[in-house]
Amino acid sequence: MTTFGFKTIDEFQVSGKTALVRVDFNSPLSPDGSSLADTARIREHAKTIKDLSQRGAKVVVMAHQGRAGDEDFTSLQIHAHALSKEIGKAVLFVDDVFGIGARQAISALKPGDVLVLENVWFYSEETIEKEPEQQAKTIMVRKLSPLLDLYVGDAFSVAHRKHVSMLGFPKVLPHCVGRVMQEELEALSRALESPAHPSVYLLGGSKPDDSFKVANRVLRDGLADQVLCAGLLGQAVLKAQGLSLGEKNEALLAKKGADKAVLDGIASLQREFPGKLLGPIDVAIRRNGKREEIAISSLPVEEDLMDIGSQTISSFAAVIARAKTIVVNGPAGVYEDPDFMVGTKQLFEAVADSGGYSIMGGGHTISAIDELGMWGRFSHISTAGKALIDFMAGEKLPGIEVLR
Repeated sequence: MTTFGFKTIDEFQVSGKTALVRVDFNSPLSPDGSSLADTARIREHAKTIKDLSQRGAKVVVMAHQGRAGDEDFTSLQIHAHALSKEIGKAVLFVDDVFGIGARQAISALKPGDVLVLENVWFYSEETIEKEPEQQAKTIMVRKLSPLLDLYVGDAFSVAHRKHVSMLGFPKVLPHCVGRVMQEELEALSRALESPAHPSVYLLGGSKPDDSFKVANRVLRDGLADQVLCAGLLGQAVLKAQGLSLGEKNEALLAKKGADKAVLDGIASLQREFPGKLLGPIDVAIRRNGKREEIAISSLPVEEDLMDIGSQTISSFAAVIARAKTIVVNGPAGVYEDPDFMVGTKQLFEAVADSGGYSIMGGGHTISAIDELGMWGRFSHISTAGKALIDFMAGEKLPGIEVLR
């Protein structure tokens, strides 16, 4: 069968075949680096890996962790251990990507075996961005592809990168999407191709320029009836309306990407689509050590803007309650502080209670869902960050296009 122009693993006879599965295991580590602080991504990718293993495939898992020079740039051995718990069977690990050790380990696999290769970002050529035809000629692809029968692209959250493991193998091997990629594409296509209306976007978080790209696309393409702006996008809306926020708040906005072009773009959207791009009507600050809510008419303030206020929450929640499609990216405020989790908590609950088809995405969104214990209350939770933003903004992702 196919899904939205992509082959899935259901279309292949995999018994006895060797399948390379590119996943995104990149996860936060415990303070001492000895274990994973969050296994959400491994839990999701386990669906694909377990399915292939149970059908008799020899499963080779390729993934990355951290960035060179960062504290979380480490081996995938602990990820292999976590994966073993998720799929309920022993998982093999080799501290090699495509050298003789990796190739011997792949050749020795038996049907149903699962092998995790070492962190693919340890190989410096992996992160050099090139077109698929060039990536197919790299040493990693030339060394591994003769040992493989199928490439399974399951790393939607890395699909915006033109890396070897994302683009090279599909050019030389039969290929398909895994369960995570399939679920992402089906959910996002439902929201971005034929959404049930009213369709509402709730955009927050700390990247106002990215959020603006999404708002611009979904309003201009008629995919959203209203866009509710919280977080730094909400503050950018206020600034674009001519309000002064206070020196510290405006400095943070500029630092985070709300430059003149973004502010002018927001102002233009509000003129072209009156009543459809909604910012806060009140905000929450910390004053004398406590949460205090003020109307936007009381701006500017010296204090940091930390959350949306109760009137904004009620207004946004009423819009969400009527929606049949709801897409959320980013928390409403500084959710890490219990005093300023209020907007995020109440709006997420409004989404969960709405009865509409709901998509929740972004790393901080997932962290907030986890903190609130709200797993299982939404139609779809995306594990992607930048790739999700780019996809919703209408950009073509190379790691997806190569799998068509």
